[in-house]
Amino acid sequence: MKNQIRTNNVERFSGFGDLYDQNRPHAPEEVTRILTTYLGTRPQLVIDVGCGTGLSTFIWKQKASKVIGIEPSDDMREVAVNNWQAAQKPVNIRFVPGFSHDLGIESNSVDIVTCSQSFHWMEPQSTLREFSRVLRTGGVFAAYDCDWPPAFNWEVEESYKHLIKLADNRVSELSQSEQQAHKWDKEKHLIQIQKSGLFRFAKEIVFHNWEQCDATRYTNIALSQGALQTAIKLGADDLHQAVENFRNQVVDAFAGETLDVLFSYRMRLAIK
Repeated sequence: MKNQIRTNNVERFSGFGDLYDQNRPHAPEEVTRILTTYLGTRPQLVIDVGCGTGLSTFIWKQKASKVIGIEPSDDMREVAVNNWQAAQKPVNIRFVPGFSHDLGIESNSVDIVTCSQSFHWMEPQSTLREFSRVLRTGGVFAAYDCDWPPAFNWEVEESYKHLIKLADNRVSELSQSEQQAHKWDKEKHLIQIQKSGLFRFAKEIVFHNWEQCDATRYTNIALSQGALQTAIKLGADDLHQAVENFRNQVVDAFAGETLDVLFSYRMRLAIK
């Protein structure tokens, strides 16, 4: 059953790596500052698990001696490797396939483990045991997630949430339960960390980052949500009109301008 869940979760992110990469927010600078502060020194090795297209991996380029992005989705990892090549192949960064419960990394060798927008797709207790195994004493684990939708306009945000809920419902209707992806409750991340008994300190940190968006990017952020992509792949043709209505509302709200939009983050941090 666990293997089927992992397969379903990986499949959820196939086929839209470029859309995801071009529109999702880059992990903000605060991530490296917070985690390096808690580590107390420049990290020698950072592993970014469930790294997707590398948006959360490349922020460590100048901040760590070595960075490994681990991603089970071939589609997502291919985009990450293409980005690495476009960045002139930085020698301290590499991307490899792998799962959170079996990293293939030497024990007690990692300074920082991160999961950006990804920990809720991992079975928490087997994942935390593996993270504890690879972390050195004093090493830092952080799972951080962006709140959806980004803060901009209350009417647009309500429509965003309605669209994603509609997509979730269509996925449930169009697929068998054993075919569906499974995600764990983000609100229980901190409890799962504490429950594991593997870390001597854990807390939640909230921070924010302003990024510029135009109507196209804001719309595409919604389109990059896995529920919507999955529903469309399953044949939910009725969603096309709902997406078009949302797009038109966003275009009206931005009125041809590029505006600052607030992305809010919640980080669950732990010290081994």
